[in-house]
Amino acid sequence: MSEVWSRFGAVHDSRSGAGASREPDLPPYQVVLAETDWASLETAFGNGEDLPTILARLLEPDPKVQVTALSELGEMVNHQSTIYEATAPVAMYVAGILTHPAATTPRPYRNVPIRAALLNWLASTSYDASDEIAGRIEQWFPGFLTPGTTMAAFRDLRPVLYRAVAPFLQDSHEDVREAAVIAALVLAEHPALAEHRDHLAVHARRVLDTSGHDPNRRFARRVLEAWGHDVPSPEPFREEPWDQGPHNDGRGDLEPPF
Repeated sequence: MSEVWSRFGAVHDSRSGAGASREPDLPPYQVVLAETDWASLETAFGNGEDLPTILARLLEPDPKVQVTALSELGEMVNHQSTIYEATAPVAMYVAGILTHPAATTPRPYRNVPIRAALLNWLASTSYDASDEIAGRIEQWFPGFLTPGTTMAAFRDLRPVLYRAVAPFLQDSHEDVREAAVIAALVLAEHPALAEHRDHLAVHARRVLDTSGHDPNRRFARRVLEAWGHDVPSPEPFREEPWDQGPHNDGRGDLEPPF
């Protein structure tokens, strides 16, 4: 386990003292890149020695290079919706560059900042460590969520990731704002983030009422219901593939799969 991950992996334990109300800060992306022993971490295709090169491409000015790099990361550290040892530091890096100027680069085929794709990636990856998914796996593999396991360590990072995502809940760009809401709703399952749920419910209602993205509307509805909020009877949603078309280059890992 890398030094950076060890330092920030046990977020829940570090916040267990009375009066803790502020999420821990995310380490700078430069620190994550430099201090993580990537070659020692498991990915879907061996170790993570190639990850620093791929991560660095996220900061390239060419949006096609950025999108390709993000897709490669999905294959390496979230292949078949699996959380690997390298997933946590990669997520910290992606969260850490949300404020980087490179995140404002418009995506290919759409006048949408790459930042929205980064947030969607965080939402999708975090969902694969959600209570629903992790609980389902735990039924088949008891001990899967034991403290210290890869999944448990990633889940402990949720307050750190939330702190990086939250500033974009009020972003001026609609796509970025909605992507931040979805990511925040996923991350807010963590008990340390329960105090934010009433505030996030306002954003979830806005997604439910105004979003043109049916999977996001469905997910917002599920969250509101889970948090005990009354929501109108669901309207029929159009069942359309969310990972096809030029708007996302056919790369399903760039959009949340809810």
